[in-house]
Amino acid sequence: MKKAFPIIILTIISAFLIFYRFPDIPKYLAFDEIEFTKLALSLQNKPYTPYSSLATGHSTLYFYILLASLKTFGINPFALRFPAAIFGILSVVFFYLIMRKVFQQLNNVTMKQLFPFLLSIIFLTSRWFLNFARFSFEATFLLFLELISIYFLIKFNENQKKKTSFLRQSPGAPVGVWRSKKTVSSFLYLLISSIFASLAFLSYIPGRIFFILPIGFIILKKYRQGIALSLLLFLIPFIIIITPLSSYLFSNKDSRIDKLFFWKNHEMTVNEKIIGTVNNAKTISLMFFTNGDMNGKHNYPGKPALNPVLGTLFIIGFIYSLKNYKNLYNKLFLLYFLISLFPSLAIYPWENPNMLRTFTVIPAVVYFIGNAIYHLSSIVQRWSLNKKIYRYLILNTLYLILIFSSFYELRTYFRYQAPVFEHSFEIRYPLEKAIKMKNVYEKNQ
Repeated sequence: MKKAFPIIILTIISAFLIFYRFPDIPKYLAFDEIEFTKLALSLQNKPYTPYSSLATGHSTLYFYILLASLKTFGINPFALRFPAAIFGILSVVFFYLIMRKVFQQLNNVTMKQLFPFLLSIIFLTSRWFLNFARFSFEATFLLFLELISIYFLIKFNENQKKKTSFLRQSPGAPVGVWRSKKTVSSFLYLLISSIFASLAFLSYIPGRIFFILPIGFIILKKYRQGIALSLLLFLIPFIIIITPLSSYLFSNKDSRIDKLFFWKNHEMTVNEKIIGTVNNAKTISLMFFTNGDMNGKHNYPGKPALNPVLGTLFIIGFIYSLKNYKNLYNKLFLLYFLISLFPSLAIYPWENPNMLRTFTVIPAVVYFIGNAIYHLSSIVQRWSLNKKIYRYLILNTLYLILIFSSFYELRTYFRYQAPVFEHSFEIRYPLEKAIKMKNVYEKNQ
């Protein structure tokens, strides 16, 4: 119950915040949501289709889930947005499980539960996360798939460490059966990680490069049993599952990539591409601290993705992770951070900053924030070793600031960003009527 209780509480809080005023924020529909509904409905009563050219081109995994929701609840905004909300709740739970594994070095038993819980609340209350959990874009679905893959990758790593530790401590013990069970468990964890990495590939476009993360993790770790075997166990199921979509993309162009990725534009010079990439790096960096996404569907226009408290902690944690690069989890989340930002570096500069295409960077950002909190707390504890009153005062002040930060994020979203949706979500017609109209903007008052 001690392990389950934080998960239950997080699920309740997540469900409350994500479903609070769910039909009203946003009240209207985005044009993309109309197109997504058409795409999902086009899949029914047909053989499996890995890719559809509708809605400017999408792989279809998420849209089969949308189709199931629409058939269950009817053609209405709730059915359209329900999957994103559920995957948002599940993402919070798996983020908590990952943070509990990552920060298990905490000596205090209570803090082993509370610290990952605190980070999960920061994760949940981020406007960046909460926003995309409340309408029908596939961002939370992709994040959910990636977090499960990472969780079982960490479980695989733990299993390998336990086996190696046992063999070192008991070199003469009869460990054949024990070793066999651990090997099976390791294979199972790696298999699950591979399956969800391949499903991420079949999801939103940024998920197609996510597999680099588990492969990089395996290479960086250098497992005792050998890198080759671990890579083989990961790649075989991965290649099998992505084959339908890969086969399609080998013989057909992905219209979205051709439209957005300027690195593929043969009419641009190398110098123009370099300048464009540098400008993208600049605008993406500023998105965190000064100049946020201007799209009213993605963000309160222009507001930075991180408030001053979280932004400061993010910088401290990021620098610390770079300085302590040898730590395996620092390597993992630095790589995840880069992979999540990479697709936006390759799109046309006027498309940036874009908080939708960089959505999966949020877990790495919150990890860096957690790293900063953890090490600042350690410094405070060492500094005030014989001054408990100062330690409690400083640490409790820090935690109160973080709680204030979460309330600040929620207030910004529900009080200030919500009214922006009145103009950003432009389709006023009911969903069932809008999908039948040739021009949804006609007399759309």
